Amino acid sequence: MGAMRRTVLGIFAALILAAATACTITIEDPGYVPPAPLPPLEQLERAALASPEGFSSGDGTISFITEDRSVACSLTSARGEHVNLPYEPNNFSDTANNKLATVPVAHCELARYPKPEQVDVKDDCAGTNLGYLGGVAVLAPDSARYGECRSGVTQMEATYGPNGSKAGPLAQLQVLGEGQNLEGNGLRCSAYNGGVACGNVSAGVGFFVSPEHYELISRSAESASPAPPEAPKTP
Repeated sequence: MGAMRRTVLGIFAALILAAATACTITIEDPGYVPPAPLPPLEQLERAALASPEGFSSGDGTISFITEDRSVACSLTSARGEHVNLPYEPNNFSDTANNKLATVPVAHCELARYPKPEQVDVKDDCAGTNLGYLGGVAVLAPDSARYGECRSGVTQMEATYGPNGSKAGPLAQLQVLGEGQNLEGNGLRCSAYNGGVACGNVSAGVGFFVSPEHYELISRSAESASPAPPEAPKTP
């Protein structure tokens, strides 16, 4: 009787040990198709807001960089074409610009970027029609644009481009994790889908930028301007 009891207890102990040490085996479903990313404005509307702590520079500007260091953005202010950015020189605070209205903007720069579509070129660059380059997107409360007139690289390209320094003010920015959402002055930005979406959800305007493509979004016009799939470096 004692031998039988020991046998039963031994079997019971073995079963407990097997259950405790059992491995979980995951089998991939070859038919599984991951859901498509949300449209940019829907992502901005539905994603939970992250705390701005750690992203704020103290003057009302909220800045971040994506985890792969491909896009850096600020939710900030502009006076005319002068954008208040904490990581590069600008004329926002010049007294000569005090007469200009201050408006909230979202400003993003890319380390690698697509060329602007001709339909999205909004400046003749002082009448030369030369030097309108990609790599920068700006959102105002009622409009979004991609590209700008300049003669050099973006600050992001100088830092994280193919020959970038990997050092400087942009290297100090806090990372906004994939799917996280920040808000400032009624505008929102979210790191998702390999890039960044920024928008004024209530007005239905925004943009999405990534190293491979960009979109300018207007809910009222129901239009978007995709760029070529290639992401050429700035000359």
